[in-house]
Amino acid sequence: MKVLVAGANGHTGRLIVKNLIERGHDAYAMIRKAEQAPDLEKIGATTVLADLEKDVTSAVKGMDAAVFAAGSGSKTGPEKTKDVDRDGAINLMDSAKVNNVNRFVILSSFYADKPDIASGGMGHYLQMKGEADQHLQDSGLNFTVVRPGGLTHDKATGKVTVAEDIESGSISRADVADVIVTSLDEKNTFGKSFDLVNGEVAIEQALKTI
Repeated sequence: MKVLVAGANGHTGRLIVKNLIERGHDAYAMIRKAEQAPDLEKIGATTVLADLEKDVTSAVKGMDAAVFAAGSGSKTGPEKTKDVDRDGAINLMDSAKVNNVNRFVILSSFYADKPDIASGGMGHYLQMKGEADQHLQDSGLNFTVVRPGGLTHDKATGKVTVAEDIESGSISRADVADVIVTSLDEKNTFGKSFDLVNGEVAIEQALKTI
């Protein structure tokens, strides 16, 4: 499967790219800066230079699926959160639809479906993520929305808990990447949105229970 990964240079994005390659997929790493290319190409990715805030047609064309794992980052203000986490995601979705890329998986966040739980900058962030998720759910694309709990840099366990609503918890970025890549062709995740944290059930089995 030819898979475009937006946000490929991020911590989780790199793990998604690596996971795709290990499973025999063709990983296309979407990056904003040419200097980001060598490290991603070293692990076997094809890099694609594109900006989520501009026309992304050249990146999307010919793909079998797209994964949105980009984020504005904690050091940016609310405008950049809107520009990337919401509008950038929507831009990629709309381009995917126009270019017949039907499969779309988005890396969201805990509480993106109930942003009122937080205030200030975090509330705004969750609202932007939630609006992007809703656009995907309404888009007609074959979607999966993955909402992980607190992200850690721990090693992968291969075991998770998934459910429509989980109150709290954390999960390693490596396990999140595994779930996203597994979801690409796990039919039980098609058209589903779910929370994700550490657990005791193997990922492939857990995704069949949603």
